[in-house]
Amino acid sequence: MDLFYSPEYAKTGDVIPYYNEETKRFEGYYLKNWNPDAPKDMVVYGWHHIVSEDNRNFIETPTNIHGGTGSILKVNGLYHMFYCTFDQEPQAQWARHATSTDLVHWTDIPEEKFTADGEIYRMSDWRDPFVFWNEEEQKWWMLLAARENGATERNGCVALCVSDDLAHWEYRRPLYAPRTHQGAYECPDFFKMGDWYYLVYSSYTDGFSTYYRMSRSPKGPWLKPRVDTFDGRAFYAAKTGTDGKDRFIYGWNPTRGENGWGFDPGNDFGKDYQTWNWGGSIVVHKILQHEDGTLGVCPVDSVANAFVRSEGIHAEGLTGTWTKDHNSLSCCSEYGYSAALAQKIPEQCCIRATLKYTGEPSRFGLALQVDEKFDFGYYLMFEPEFNRIQFRSGLRMYEQGGQMFPYAVEMERPLTLETDKEYELALYIQDTIAVLYVNNDVAFGFRMYNYQGRSLGFFVSEGNLEVKDAVIMTERREAFI
Repeated sequence: MDLFYSPEYAKTGDVIPYYNEETKRFEGYYLKNWNPDAPKDMVVYGWHHIVSEDNRNFIETPTNIHGGTGSILKVNGLYHMFYCTFDQEPQAQWARHATSTDLVHWTDIPEEKFTADGEIYRMSDWRDPFVFWNEEEQKWWMLLAARENGATERNGCVALCVSDDLAHWEYRRPLYAPRTHQGAYECPDFFKMGDWYYLVYSSYTDGFSTYYRMSRSPKGPWLKPRVDTFDGRAFYAAKTGTDGKDRFIYGWNPTRGENGWGFDPGNDFGKDYQTWNWGGSIVVHKILQHEDGTLGVCPVDSVANAFVRSEGIHAEGLTGTWTKDHNSLSCCSEYGYSAALAQKIPEQCCIRATLKYTGEPSRFGLALQVDEKFDFGYYLMFEPEFNRIQFRSGLRMYEQGGQMFPYAVEMERPLTLETDKEYELALYIQDTIAVLYVNNDVAFGFRMYNYQGRSLGFFVSEGNLEVKDAVIMTERREAFI
């Protein structure tokens, strides 16, 4: 059973969501990146059609469309695919158009391909077309990952073109061009929820995430929320789709280990300390809208309901004084670091617990895949002083970690932390991949390669921690049948 879809001998790249109103199924696509060890007779390049009824279990079929990210829509009974292709000599990127009657077999329209104009937009970047009908303007809008011609290299933008017929496109000024990043804003996406319009894009320079902006108008101005991401570093190229009731965001949690960028350290410290690959496993979040229009995410129902057997967590203190009381575990550790160790973590499971702190702890949280030494493993550190969750791996506890990561933080997610408030955690683990949800509103994904089959732990430093209702949930037996 997969919680997060991972194809055999391959990695999932950018997902192109599409919900088929006729079949009432999710019938999207993804870009497939084959692993170096994939058997040659299995390798089929290009877009792959993925069908799902629950956003967790997928059946895929190749389409023989070779190119980059795009979008799908249906007009007058005909499906339209907009995608991108890349030329090398000379280098150029093209927006392309294809049509289909069944979402599997596509006919390209070569005479309708077009690239950047060279005036408003640089010729170097012109990809990931997202096409939708703009009710206000009564025209088709196409958003693209582009770079505007500007005074500096901070010229990443979301380009805008408009059309009356899906075939001929007029260049407009960028829909969004904040002059912040040095690369094109990839995988642009656009939707309306309630009274708000949302613009979604991904950036890989001066930050590495999927971001969103919000506005009362489809033309902007685009407001930056305080927390403007859906997940952390390990969630990229995310695009949204809806079944008419709920809206979901589809991204990928990258794998490690191929050194595709040539940046891996000379010494081998294991996969945890190798660079991220392009592509990995599909992670789908359900989007939630707050009263002020800002967005949060929670697990999709099929993931949230995947596990039904639960086992209470039984922890014993390693350092400090820990007190047990029915379904709670607490520790007062105002003058140092206290740690407790519980049972082993299954390969696939959901760890649930409610944490509450008092005082002014420098950090508290969960330790994953640790042993009695409480050093190597993985740590989800809640840090009230910084209002964040930090992910930290075990090598950071030693000198080599400081040499490899000379900066303070390995990965982090913003989270406003308040004393005496309860934080409900749901941590979903599938082999090396893990996604933490906090209060059913904040997501934080990561990978764990070097250590498996070890134990769960809790810790608190310079403060007080209470852990309640802690359980490890595993899947129902019939899931294996």
